[in-house]
Amino acid sequence: MKKADQLIEKIIQKRALIGVIGLGYVGLPLVLRFCEVGYQVLGFDVDSKKVSTLKRGRSYIKTIPSSQLASFVKKGQFDATDDFSRLQEPDCILICVPTPLTEKKEPDLQYIEKTTDTIRSSLRRGQLIVLESTTYPGTTEELVLPKLKSTGLKVGRDFFLGYSPEREDPGNKSFTTSQIPKVVSGVTPSCKKTATALYGQAIQKIVPVSSPRVAELTKLLENIYRSVNIALVNELKILSDRMGIDIWEVIEAASTKPFGFTPFYPGPGMGGHCIPIDPYYLSWKAQEYDFSTKFILLAGEINVHVPYYVVSKIQDGLNRHGKSLKGSKILILGIAYKKDVDDARESPALAIMDLLQNKGATLLYHDPFIPVLPSFRKYTFKLKSVSLTSSLLRRIDAAVIVTDHSSVDYKWVVKHAPLIIDTRNVTKGMKQWKNKIVKA
Repeated sequence: MKKADQLIEKIIQKRALIGVIGLGYVGLPLVLRFCEVGYQVLGFDVDSKKVSTLKRGRSYIKTIPSSQLASFVKKGQFDATDDFSRLQEPDCILICVPTPLTEKKEPDLQYIEKTTDTIRSSLRRGQLIVLESTTYPGTTEELVLPKLKSTGLKVGRDFFLGYSPEREDPGNKSFTTSQIPKVVSGVTPSCKKTATALYGQAIQKIVPVSSPRVAELTKLLENIYRSVNIALVNELKILSDRMGIDIWEVIEAASTKPFGFTPFYPGPGMGGHCIPIDPYYLSWKAQEYDFSTKFILLAGEINVHVPYYVVSKIQDGLNRHGKSLKGSKILILGIAYKKDVDDARESPALAIMDLLQNKGATLLYHDPFIPVLPSFRKYTFKLKSVSLTSSLLRRIDAAVIVTDHSSVDYKWVVKHAPLIIDTRNVTKGMKQWKNKIVKA
């Protein structure tokens, strides 16, 4: 029997051990899903503290309940380790490591490269390797494949390599991991066959495509689509403000058209681990083909500018109250890049805070999901979340609503704060306090 058929049989019988490298917002939901359908899963992460927490059955991601994780740990279905020499144990290895940008906005593939080198050192016959990290077209075949082939093993016969882009949306209760269709590809037909067999056990709908390059570009298209449309409404927001028109009312009216229009909403900028980063991966790769992605780069430029616009609106609001930005106490409401999650990676709140701090403002923040601000790629703020009290709100000069967490009573905040800068339209309908509300 061929190695591919042996592995597929093992997968179908749920005798295959699943390995997941990177136990973050992408890897951990995959761990839980494969455990749910009856697999044993071994998770790998370089962060020993994270590993220790997970081994005790405790989740460090608020959208993933510890009770669910603990039950799989107790049953012996899930184990976590920082010992990468154990990579020879899993039959299927899913790579879910970060793909950030360098300071020059070029792809930083160090995590994929280091992970692939580690897998290479223990690669054995019959293993399936699938890259899930978002990256430019060609990464799987141009970077990962040569490293694994250097072992002397033959792809499609001895080992199997595929690409299946992650589509996680933290905090989205409407679409769980099992419900989000999975795009799957393989370097060879047998690679695609084994990868499809694996994901088909855990995901309701599989979308096979012809090559890893197609799958890689699929993920980039999804995020570039959002980036471009968000840039469009953010630009229109700034124009509408000058024209004295409420962009939110415009979008609401346009949304009544039953065809040809999909609403996107403006905000304080773009955040998260995908949309602010992924478009630059394609722009960088396009240069190899003597092609400039002008549209994509323009969208990125507009979205990067939005925090500067928000700060200018804060400054305008303070001026109207006879105050300067320098020396003012500014409360940032919400640090996470989206509502009701504990992920602040690339959050526009960080850029806004950095600009305010450089202009001499004193900063405070409240975020029920992020009690202490960690160090980020570009920013370090030694701050802890403050409790929202009426006395605190009376002491500040302005509150800036950056992330509209559901647990915050914004009407109560507006009532007690002297000035509100609203980037999320949560003050809609609060006409009794319109003199102290600034839309940004």
